[in-house]
Amino acid sequence: MATESAGPIRVFLIDDHRTILWGLEKLIESGKPPMRVVGNATSCREALTLLPAADPDVILLDLDLGEEDGLDSIPQLLAKSKAKVLVLTGLRDETVHRNAVIAGARGVVEKEARAETILAAIAKVHEGQLWLDRMAASQVLVELSRRTAGRHVDRDEARILSLTVREREIIALTANNAGATARAIAEKLHISEHTLRNHLTSIYEKLGVANRLELFAYAHQHKLAAPRT
Repeated sequence: MATESAGPIRVFLIDDHRTILWGLEKLIESGKPPMRVVGNATSCREALTLLPAADPDVILLDLDLGEEDGLDSIPQLLAKSKAKVLVLTGLRDETVHRNAVIAGARGVVEKEARAETILAAIAKVHEGQLWLDRMAASQVLVELSRRTAGRHVDRDEARILSLTVREREIIALTANNAGATARAIAEKLHISEHTLRNHLTSIYEKLGVANRLELFAYAHQHKLAAPRT
């Protein structure tokens, strides 16, 4: 899990329209919590060369990039940077939105959304939350469960056996509070957010999942959503 920066949220913009890039930069740098645009690109190809030096916390990605399909580029962007990807799109196709999250994006926000909504989405994704409505999140969980159903049982059993009692407790609480903030979950566990992030990092590594969304799917598939008795 990427470490949250102490200063402004560092945002990298990808959109094939220079005017939109300019407007987004003005919006983001006037927003709260404090944010700073650390780079921009008009294509994912260009972005891949700039991301290492820019070192962003969040990548704001347009899916419609002319000759490029931003959806196909999400895994490459994630491999090149520790940043979380938030899709900003004019496309209203729910299937496209769902596929973007399955590909690794942490959420989708429409270009027609209010400025406050776009800023809130960036902040929430930076905190490690998902920016999806409840129905979309449910559909994504079902799809992820279907895709992971073919995993080798013995391998999963070994992974689950490696979990500590505390980690199982965290998984159950997280899986049953999909929309809860990290702070809310930490408070229920009577630990700090920093301690929770450390636990989640360990859990992700043990179970072979990448984020809270995949953890939700894994927990429900393997009956980890209920505390052990």
